[in-house]
Amino acid sequence: MTTPFPHSWSNLLQHGTASDNRLLHSDSSDVIRVCSKSLGQGYHQYIPLRDDLTLAILDYTLNHELAVDTAGFGDSLELTFHLESRVSNQTFFLPDFGWSGLAVIPARQRLFKVELFFRRPELRTHYYEFLDRLDPKTFDVIAHMVQSAHRLFHHRRGGGTADAIAHMVDRLHDVNDVQPLYVMDYKSTGVLRRDGIEIDYALGTPLTEAMRPIIENILSCPYQGKIRRSYLERQAARLIELRFVAMEQQQQISVDADYIRQASEILRNNFVNPPSVEELARLVGTNRFKLNQGFRQIYGTTPFGYVRDCRLRNARSLLLMSELSIAQVAEAVGYTCRSKFATAFRQKYCINPKAFQMQAWDWAS
Repeated sequence: MTTPFPHSWSNLLQHGTASDNRLLHSDSSDVIRVCSKSLGQGYHQYIPLRDDLTLAILDYTLNHELAVDTAGFGDSLELTFHLESRVSNQTFFLPDFGWSGLAVIPARQRLFKVELFFRRPELRTHYYEFLDRLDPKTFDVIAHMVQSAHRLFHHRRGGGTADAIAHMVDRLHDVNDVQPLYVMDYKSTGVLRRDGIEIDYALGTPLTEAMRPIIENILSCPYQGKIRRSYLERQAARLIELRFVAMEQQQQISVDADYIRQASEILRNNFVNPPSVEELARLVGTNRFKLNQGFRQIYGTTPFGYVRDCRLRNARSLLLMSELSIAQVAEAVGYTCRSKFATAFRQKYCINPKAFQMQAWDWAS
C-alpha cells in the first residue's frame, strides 16, 4: 500500500522533545520530530552547530510506503551517510534548492542515517570542492545541466570552469517556485537525458572504513552545551574531509580506466539494444574480465547493471513527463516483457510503475 499523493515531512512528523529516550544523545537546542503511531516509528533529530551547518540523525521505519515531496530546507547542501537503508553504506552529496520533487520511502525498512546540511556562505566552497574532484566527462554533464538552468533562470549561460559552475549553482538557490531540475532534464536536451545517469553515480561514493569511527563519535557524543556543539562540529569537519578523500580515490581509479568511460558511453547511447559484454569489451579494446572489474570499481555494478539503471532512469522520466502507458514505457526503454519491467522498476524505486505514474501526476497537478 502506498499513500495516494506526495506528502511533506513537515506535515507528517510530530513535535518531539529532547528527553525522548530513543535519542542517542540530545540537548535542549535540538529540533526533534517523531513519527506518529499510524505513520511508523522513529525520529528526525536536527542539531544546529553553526548558522551555516546543521547535523541531523534520522532513524525511522514506516508502516506503509510513502510518497514524499523531496523539497528540503532550500538554500542548502546535503551530505548524507546511510548506515542502514536500501542504499546502506553509501554516502551522497546532494544540492537542495528547496524545489519540489518526488521520492518513495519504502515500508518496513529501517532508515538510519547521519546528514550534514550546509548553508551560505559555505555552499560555494563545498560545491567547488565537489566539482573539482569529478572526472572530466561527469563534470561536463553537470556543467551542461547547470549552465542550462542558469540560462533559463538568469538569462545567461556563464563560464565553464569549476569555480564558475560552483558560482552558478550557488545562484540557483535564489530561484523560487520553479520546476525541479530533473523535469528540465527530461524536457531539455538529449545530452542530459542520455548522460544524466553519470550524475547519479557521481553523487554517491561508498562509506569508507575511515568514516565509520567518526560517525560513531557523532552517534555516541558524551558532551552537552557548547562543548557538545564544538565536538560535533570537529567531527563533521573530519567527515567532510574524508568524503572528499573518497572522491579523490575514486577519481584516481577513473583516470586509469578510460576504456570504462568509453564503454559506459556506448551503453548510454544504446541501452535499448545494448551490445553483449564480449562485444562491448572488443569495442573498447579490453576483455570481459577487465571490463566487469572496471565497472565494479567505478560504478559499483556490472555492465548489465549499468544498462538496467539507464533503462529505469529513462523510464522514470517518461512516467513523470509523458502520457505513455506502462507497456509503452517498458518498450521504449528496452523491455519486451511488462512484468519484468515492473519488477525491475519496483526493485529500483520501491514502487510499481503504475502507482508511481499516478502519484507523479497528482504531484504535478
